[in-house]
Amino acid sequence: MLFLRRSLPLIIAFAVGMIGILVYYIPHSGAQALEQELTTWYRIVAAFALLLGIYSLMRLHWNRVQRQQSGWGYSFLVFVGFVLMSIFATYNDGQGPLNPQVIDSGPFVWMFKYVQVPADATMFSILAFFIASAAYRTFRARTPEAAILLVSAIIVMIGRVPIGEAIYHALPEIAQWMMDVPNLAAKRGILLGVSLGAVATALRIIFGIERSYLGGGE
Repeated sequence: MLFLRRSLPLIIAFAVGMIGILVYYIPHSGAQALEQELTTWYRIVAAFALLLGIYSLMRLHWNRVQRQQSGWGYSFLVFVGFVLMSIFATYNDGQGPLNPQVIDSGPFVWMFKYVQVPADATMFSILAFFIASAAYRTFRARTPEAAILLVSAIIVMIGRVPIGEAIYHALPEIAQWMMDVPNLAAKRGILLGVSLGAVATALRIIFGIERSYLGGGE
């Protein structure tokens, strides 16, 4: 039993991880065919993972509804929206299963355009106030680095609106240069660090160092 719960997942993770790495360095038709086969299996596993995620989400909100926790009404709306969208996705506008010929019309598209999109816009508009509050705390010029960040942010924000060009004709060009050169350099550095972190995490999982996905915090 311990072998099935601990050792077997580690063996599968090591084998699949090593195969996924090696197929990129083997210039052979067999390796390419194996890569395509693995890609198909990855999609199958992702589909089952999606089902597991939906089950976990529904279980979480069902527990909130049963216990009538704070905000349980929103959890009830999750069930309503899930059931309605599932029905509309299967039978769109009474024309049978959803297909490319009717995908631009029907209740499924209406719900997406007039419920999902406005809800997303509302959430992002609320996030703007949190971003403004965080920016106010971040841009306090208490150190030279914070002062540079504050001045750069002001130049970029003013340079991207019409009043910036009215203040100084070259301000939009300066703002664009700051986005294309210093900002892009920092962005690439962050992406490089994230990539190295992803590689390190993948290697830890492949070689069995990272075992948190097995449960129990190991």
